[in-house]
Amino acid sequence: MSSPFDYFVVFAEMRTGSNFLETNLNALDGVGCFGEAFNPHFIGYPNKTEILEISQAMRDADPQCLLDAIRDARGILGGFRYFHDHDPRILDTVLNDPRCAKIILTRNPLDSYVSWKIAKETGQWKLTNIKKRKEAQARFDAEEFARHVEELQDFQVFLLNSLQRGGQTPFYIAYEDLQDLGVLNGLAQWLGVPARLDGLDDSLKRQNPSPVTSKVVNAEEMIQALSGLDRFNLTRTPNFEPRRGPAVPTYVTGAVTPLMYLPIRGGPEDEVRRWMADLDGVVDAALGTGLNQKQVRQWLKGNEGHRCFTVVRHPLARAHAAFCHRILNKGPGCFTKIRNTLRRQFNLPIPEDTPGPDYGRADHRAAFEAFLEFLRMNLAGQTAIRIDGSWCSQAQAIASFSDFVNPDLILREDEMAGALAALAQRFGHTEPPQPALAPADTPVALADIYDDALEALAADLYQRDYVVFGFGKWSGATTTI
Repeated sequence: MSSPFDYFVVFAEMRTGSNFLETNLNALDGVGCFGEAFNPHFIGYPNKTEILEISQAMRDADPQCLLDAIRDARGILGGFRYFHDHDPRILDTVLNDPRCAKIILTRNPLDSYVSWKIAKETGQWKLTNIKKRKEAQARFDAEEFARHVEELQDFQVFLLNSLQRGGQTPFYIAYEDLQDLGVLNGLAQWLGVPARLDGLDDSLKRQNPSPVTSKVVNAEEMIQALSGLDRFNLTRTPNFEPRRGPAVPTYVTGAVTPLMYLPIRGGPEDEVRRWMADLDGVVDAALGTGLNQKQVRQWLKGNEGHRCFTVVRHPLARAHAAFCHRILNKGPGCFTKIRNTLRRQFNLPIPEDTPGPDYGRADHRAAFEAFLEFLRMNLAGQTAIRIDGSWCSQAQAIASFSDFVNPDLILREDEMAGALAALAQRFGHTEPPQPALAPADTPVALADIYDDALEALAADLYQRDYVVFGFGKWSGATTTI
C-alpha cells in the first residue's frame, strides 16, 4: 500500500490523550512520531536534545530544517504533535501541504482543563505505574476555564477553516476513541500504512478515571458557573463550534452603570475594575466577568445607552510591566516556561530565581533592554515563542475586538482620570471616584532606568501603536541611571 502522505501532524492540546495516541502510532511498523517537535521550550520531549540530528538551536534558527527532516525520514512515515502555542512559523506550511496528513485529537474541554489542573498540582504528567499515582483535587476557576475554552475554540475553528479553504480532509479522533482498537487501525489505514495493531498499548495508565465533579474541591461552584454557559458550545466537539468573539470572557460589565470595559492585557486592568466597582458602590466580585458571547449580547440588548471602552498604556510602560510581571518576578502570573527559555536560549540576563538585593538598577536596565530585543524578534514572527497578549501591539488587540464589539471610547492611561470622570457623569454620577494610579513595577521602576535609548527601542517595536494612538515620549520618567 502506498501512502498518500509524506508525513503527518497530530493537532492536540495538553491532557487530550496525545501521549497515548503517539505511543500507539509508534507501535505501528513504518510509523515514527517525534513528540512535540516544535514546542518552543524543548525539542520533542523535555529530556531530548535533538531530533534526527537537528538540535533545538538549529530548529529555532530555521524550523523548516526539522520539518524537512521529519518529512524525509527514511523507512517511516514521520510525524509530530502540535499544540496551539507551538512554533507558529511552520503552521501555514503544514496546513497548506496536502501531502501532510492532519490528525485532529479533541477532548471535552472541561475534562482536559480539570486534568491539567490536577497534573499541575501533582507534577505527574504521565502514569506508567499505577502504584505511583498521585492524588489531588483541582480548584475550578470560572474565568480561567472560560479562557481555556476560548483558546481551544479559536484554534480549532482556525484549523477547520484553513483546511476547508485548502480542500483537505483531516482525520478527527476524540479522546474516547483512543480506547477503540478499530478506530486506531482505521487511522492506520487512512494514513496508508499497511501495519495494524493487535492490541492497545498498556504502558500508560489513565490518571483520573473518576467523575469530574469528584475531581474538584468546589464542585457546586463549578456547576453554578457552567450553568451560565451555552451547554451545546461546552459539550459539542470543538472542531465544529461557532466562532466566538475574541477574549469575550475578559470583558467587564458594571454592576449598575451600563459600562463595559474591554481590557487590553498589560494595561491598567485592576485599576479600571476597581474604579467600576467604586463607581457603583460594590465589591469587585459584583462586576460582570467571565461572560460568554450570548451573555454579552444579552447585556448589550438590555442596557440601552451603554458605553464600551478600553484603555491603552504607553508601549514602553506596558512592555516594562510585562517584563516585570510575566518574566522577571516569579509567582502567580509569571510565564515560567517562557522565562526559562529566555534565560537559556536568548541569554536574558536575569537571576535564575527571584531577584535579590544584589540585583540593581544597571542589571535591570540591561535585562529589560535584552527583553525588548527579544520582543523585536518575537513580534516579527522570528521566534518559536508565542506572541502573548501581554506584549502584542495594542492596535492589534483592539482590532480583535471588532469581530464582536467595538469600543466607543479608547482612553489613554495618562488621561484616564478625567476621561472616566466625564464618562461617569454621563450616567448621573456627579462626584465619581478617581481611579487609582497603577503601582510602580518592582523591583525597579521604569522611571529609575528610563532613557532615550529604551524609548527608541519601544518606538521601533511598537511603531503602529505610537502612530495610531498618538504616543510621544513616556512622561513618567523622573531619573535615569
